[in-house]
Formats: sequence, C-alpha cells, structure tokens
Amino acid sequence: MTQRVDLSTVMDRLSIDAVITGYAVAVDDGAWPDYRALFTKEGRADYRTAGGIEGPAAEVAQWLSETMLLFPVRQHLIVNRRLDLQDLGGYPGDRARVQADYMNPMRLMSGPDGDPGSADRPTAPNFVSGGRYAFELLRTDDGWRIQGVTVHEKWRSLSDVLTAR
Repeated sequence: MTQRVDLSTVMDRLSIDAVITGYAVAVDDGAWPDYRALFTKEGRADYRTAGGIEGPAAEVAQWLSETMLLFPVRQHLIVNRRLDLQDLGGYPGDRARVQADYMNPMRLMSGPDGDPGSADRPTAPNFVSGGRYAFELLRTDDGWRIQGVTVHEKWRSLSDVLTAR
C-alpha cells in the first residue's frame, strides 16, 4: 500500500466511526431527521430482538420516535467496535461492516405529567439493555451511510421506576 492508500483508509475509518457515533447521538437525542440522514436511501434497521420492528429506516425512525417517548432520558454507549473495510486487492472498497457492543441505560417516564424527575424526586436508570449492533455501511456521494443495522439484544434489566430518598 502507498501512503495515499493508508491515509485514505484512516480517513474512511474515522468517517465510519463518526457515523456510528452519530447513530447513538441521534437515538439518544430523539433527532429523527438526523437518524434518517445516516442511512442510504434503501437503508433498513432491525430492532426485533429488542422487541421492536424491522423495516426501512424512515419507518423505523417513526416507530422509534413514538416508542422512545416512554424513555425521556437515554444514553447509548457503543464500544468494542470492530470495523472490516472492504479490501480490493490492497485498496479500500466502498463497503464496510462494523460489529459493536452496546449498553443503553434509559429512564422511564414518571409522574402524571411525564416529568422524568426533579431534584427532589429523581428516577433511576430503570431500564438497561445490552447487546451487539451489526452495521453494514456503503460509501455514497454524501459520504459513508448505513445500509443496514441489526440489533442483537443479549440482556436487559429493569429496576424500580422511582428511587425514594
């Protein structure tokens, strides 16, 4: 490989990492237009192992926008990312796969008005799940985009909805 190819590969890896991070931030912040923008036009998402749906990214984003109302506080932690960039005889291709573990603590809605808590009545991170994402990405004219993501939930834990002081 030449230095130019090496640099291109590093730039691809950084760009792909930014897409994966953008995915977590979009879900956590409820930024559904940003979520949809991370996918190719034909992109799909599969949340069935976590009790969700599978389908085109736009439909899944709509489902997420409704479902995540139950969890006003979310924070994905995506770690142990293993990236396999397509190799075309020593040159990077236009496809990549990322396998990454996740842990996702969330707070359920509490109180009659849906307030997730206040200084005198906090909630605990009362729903936590973990597992592994499998991302398939394509290089597009707009940069790297998700062609597909599959959630492989391995575990979940529920705790008390409200923590008393």
